[in-house]
Amino acid sequence: MPMEQRGVDTIPDEERTSGPRDLVSILLGSNLCLGVIVFGWLPPSFGLNWWESVTSIVVGTLLGTALTAPLALISLRTATNLSTSSGAQFGVRGRLVGSVVGLLLALGYSALTVWIGGDVMVSVLGRLVGMPANDVSYGVVYALLAAATVAGAVYGYRVLLAMSRVLAIGMTALLVLGVIAYAPHFTTDALPETGGYLLGGFWPTWLLAMVAAGLSGPIAFITLLGDYTRYISPARHTSRRVLHATWLGLILGLLVPQLFGTFTAYAARAALDYAGPLVSASPAWYLVPLLLAASAGSVGNAGLMLYSMGLDLDAILPRASRATATYAVAVIATACVFIGHYHSSAQDAMTSFVLLLTAIGTPWAVITLIGFARCRGVYDAEALQVFNRRARGGIYWFRGGWNVPATVSWALGAVVGLLAVSLPSYEGPLLGLTGGVDCSFLLSGLVGGVAYVLWSALGSARTESGADHTEAEADTSQRRSGHSSPSGV
Repeated sequence: MPMEQRGVDTIPDEERTSGPRDLVSILLGSNLCLGVIVFGWLPPSFGLNWWESVTSIVVGTLLGTALTAPLALISLRTATNLSTSSGAQFGVRGRLVGSVVGLLLALGYSALTVWIGGDVMVSVLGRLVGMPANDVSYGVVYALLAAATVAGAVYGYRVLLAMSRVLAIGMTALLVLGVIAYAPHFTTDALPETGGYLLGGFWPTWLLAMVAAGLSGPIAFITLLGDYTRYISPARHTSRRVLHATWLGLILGLLVPQLFGTFTAYAARAALDYAGPLVSASPAWYLVPLLLAASAGSVGNAGLMLYSMGLDLDAILPRASRATATYAVAVIATACVFIGHYHSSAQDAMTSFVLLLTAIGTPWAVITLIGFARCRGVYDAEALQVFNRRARGGIYWFRGGWNVPATVSWALGAVVGLLAVSLPSYEGPLLGLTGGVDCSFLLSGLVGGVAYVLWSALGSARTESGADHTEAEADTSQRRSGHSSPSGV
């Protein structure tokens, strides 16, 4: 299969040969991995019982999918990725906001996937062949996973789609075997080792789990969905079918692995760590399937994230090719894996990462969707590519390539979100207004969206007022000079 040559340029219609089924395959197959499964462990680690954990994940996933899924329709219309498409709202240079947000999201999730997958692989190999769990072992396993990930990401969309089709079937079978393997030790009670509710009460802890485990899953795709739908032709597939496929792919692709993670967390009594107890509680016959799930699943998911990172960096640095950009971000992602392994606990790192990126990313998604609704899905694909071609002008140039209302509104929303977030090592000053409950994503999205709508409305009113004033001046000038206006003819 040839290497993909496309970066963030417009995909010609004759190359847009994917369909809604492919979208479901890639969203399902790429997410059936330990990097997504481990998010199902977060609610039990926060001190919730089985039903409390399940409801937090399901509610958060459904809420996040309702917000995120419509973004898939934007690239269906623009034939380029979502960060470039956001130039219609933020300006052809202002869309760098989306590129940076997307780069950070994909960087964190790809590093997390390799980190968790590598840890499980080392533990499994320790039980199977007696491999020691030392720095050398972890380094070798991380490096092998990273190398395999880079290979898939560099070859591009077609290879990743083929891989996802295989993983959708293979990983589903491995997870079914996993349910059988861990079922004898399953319990619905909260794990006593957690010491009770993490935030001292049920509702604050449940809401934290809803955001950190449920909502964060769909939010991770706010810039990724367009990487896949840009290869779907609107001439052959309706927006409704694409939207339904996105809903199905996100809901199945996130709930299935995360609920498996919740199930195995209780079965393995994984209160303070996930990888170690998961392997220790596994029966001997499931070790090889677990090793396959940790390796193949991690490569599929991290490869997709790395592919998206390459596109986002390519959008930031138009002179770099997609392949070169992918190699560069692979080095950064691998470095993050080692930093996370040696200098942070999994629970703290995951919680902090998803809450921060959700607070920053939500207002960008809200503003982009408002713009999509306003233009009714009609975009000038050529004007979106001005920055990539190192040119100037076009209907999305605004002021020097930046749309100030959109960019400042996003910044306001992001700042409010960061001031309202509750992390293991930091609590925002606005938490007092919300009773100590982390509502950062709600506040950031609300502030960013409202500010954008009000500022845009004010700008439109000023423009119309200026136009009326200009017409009045022209009419007065004509009367003074003895000429009648056209309406007086």
